[in-house]
Amino acid sequence: MVAALAVALSSTASAAEEAFPSKPIRLIVPFPAGGPTDLAARAIGQGLSSSLGTPVMVDNRPGGNGIIGAMALKSAPADGYTLMISSLGIAINSYLFDQVPYDINKDFDPLSLVLTVPMVVVVNPSVLPVDNLADLVTYLKEHPTTVNYGSAGSGGSSHLIAEYFKYRTGTAITHIPYKGSAPAIIDLVGGQVQVMFDTLTTSGPFINAGKLRLLAVTTAQRLPQYPDVPTMGEALGADDFEASSWYGMYAPAGTPKPIVEQLSQRINELLKQPEVIARLNEIGALALGSSPEELVRYQLAEQDKWRKVIKAAGIKGD
Repeated sequence: MVAALAVALSSTASAAEEAFPSKPIRLIVPFPAGGPTDLAARAIGQGLSSSLGTPVMVDNRPGGNGIIGAMALKSAPADGYTLMISSLGIAINSYLFDQVPYDINKDFDPLSLVLTVPMVVVVNPSVLPVDNLADLVTYLKEHPTTVNYGSAGSGGSSHLIAEYFKYRTGTAITHIPYKGSAPAIIDLVGGQVQVMFDTLTTSGPFINAGKLRLLAVTTAQRLPQYPDVPTMGEALGADDFEASSWYGMYAPAGTPKPIVEQLSQRINELLKQPEVIARLNEIGALALGSSPEELVRYQLAEQDKWRKVIKAAGIKGD
């Protein structure tokens, strides 16, 4: 009787996996609507909906530096019908906050490293007389603690990458946190702060208008739209310098392997589609795609890197 019941349950589960998906999928975004994570999720969600033949509905769950959204995924059934797209912050929250009620390495099944958002080093040329990154490093060492940099908030990419730059170059810059990139970039243009490590989404128009000077990009390769601008690694003579805001997609831990494999495959396929690549490029993002195993390796390496930076800088999340 027990054996028969086990066989019946196994058959039911197999049938559900083979029929996947048979209903709409919820894609959790642990940040507000209209932000970069949300815009990326909607581009990917639309493509995934067409690929799977079922609606993919974005569910914004902002708060707690992404913790509220992460907990919504952790508590969801492990059946493939609830997914999450998250940024770098979700992976390193445990280093920023004293108590984080999830473990990204245990509570979620990775699907794909979906995209990266390049960051750029920009200065206000009217208040900071530097032409390149080497000049900036020299200036900072000659004028310690006199230069301010703005960020979108404590613990975010624009804060952490600036601290990584300080960590690697032995320079000192004073952090001025803002509530978002928009007010920070306005103050950079106005001269209230002198440097930012920002996305092209907000800084690009001011770079193109000549109000900000672009010194370097933080990605491993130069950006196609700025082929003459060096990477941080090139400018600093450090090939291993790479620091971008990246996004991964996850399912709850325990999701059946065939469903994980199918979702990963479909996500990676759509990230190669020209229209999806174009939509992501519009928001300053570069499509990637990876296996679940590759995301795990990348995530662990990133956690090790940022743990050291956060500890050295004494950073705490808001």
